[in-house]
Amino acid sequence: MSDPIATAGAGEGTRAVRAGLPEPVKYEPTLPGPVFAAHFHLPGEPTGPYTYGRDENPTWTHLERAVGELEAPGQEGVETLVFASGMAAISSVLFSQLRAGDAAVLPSDGYQALPLVRTQLEAYGIEVRTAPTGGDAQLAVLDGAKLLWIESPSNPGLDVCDIRRLVEAAHARGALVAVDNTLATPLGQRPLRLGADFSVASGTKQLTGHGDLLLGYVTGRSGEPMTAVRRWRKIVGAIPGPMEAWLAHRSIATLQMRVDRQSATALAVAQALRGRTEVTGLRYPGLADDPSHQVASRQMRRYGCVVSFTLPTRARAERFLEELRLVDDATSFGGVRSTAERRGRWGGDAVPEGFIRLSVGAEDPEDLVTDVLRALEASAR
Repeated sequence: MSDPIATAGAGEGTRAVRAGLPEPVKYEPTLPGPVFAAHFHLPGEPTGPYTYGRDENPTWTHLERAVGELEAPGQEGVETLVFASGMAAISSVLFSQLRAGDAAVLPSDGYQALPLVRTQLEAYGIEVRTAPTGGDAQLAVLDGAKLLWIESPSNPGLDVCDIRRLVEAAHARGALVAVDNTLATPLGQRPLRLGADFSVASGTKQLTGHGDLLLGYVTGRSGEPMTAVRRWRKIVGAIPGPMEAWLAHRSIATLQMRVDRQSATALAVAQALRGRTEVTGLRYPGLADDPSHQVASRQMRRYGCVVSFTLPTRARAERFLEELRLVDDATSFGGVRSTAERRGRWGGDAVPEGFIRLSVGAEDPEDLVTDVLRALEASAR
């Protein structure tokens, strides 16, 4: 993959605004509209880039270039593939790389759909080992594995591992490494720069940031592993619609502004919660006293928009959520409107009943902190 703005010394805001745009053509839009096509004119031999809508689409191409320019700026030999959802992207890596008899290492504290993935992998005769993200615990179960799956920061607990250390250990054992980069975004960390083979993410979250589309992507080094991912997408048909792809590309232009605002406000919220006696288990990698802060600071440029903490009881957590005025009770994270939820309501995460995952949006920091503290006071009554 060539990076057309690498030589310009572009800052991250400039890169986000310009990423993936085609060469300018007089009287044409700077970002072409979505291409709705199941088939293309195809006389003679099918040697062109666009043949059938399940394989390629010009709108995907622009978006894939944009994501690649953010995930791996200036790196040659890297490609990106977009998918219909984050889980489609995750599944494409796991099921395209693993065969019966292989072993995979997953985080035991990762995204709540991973246990469902584990069940399916095991049904195909693949051994699945798990260990927590924190303390680089996955190192202990790496021997003989074909693939290591890292989620850092982990969702929802916000633990962080030393990605470079795990990658070096995995590669020394002949294992591929995929990093779920959803929570960090490419502006928070770049897994390929840390040595990983794949950076995988749900574009549903902060990458696109408006809570109005589902999307996923895989960025990886060109070669047989990424060829296998592309083949999996073609076979399964887990492709995004052109409208979703176009909306995603449009939204990336504001990524740096959103990420900077949300990260700064998340830190302010975490600092405000730090002194509250009813709050336990407060986690945010940007806090200087967070258990993950030192490791995160070595590999992350921004710490994300999610803060997690626990209130004393389920009832207290539910009252807190009811009292919030600027924060919607909703799942997912990364949107411009703040959201929060009692994560235990889904049953898939090993968290206390009063555990809250708070996704900080783009509201004024003072307004959001005031609302959170007011809701805490009101929930105590």
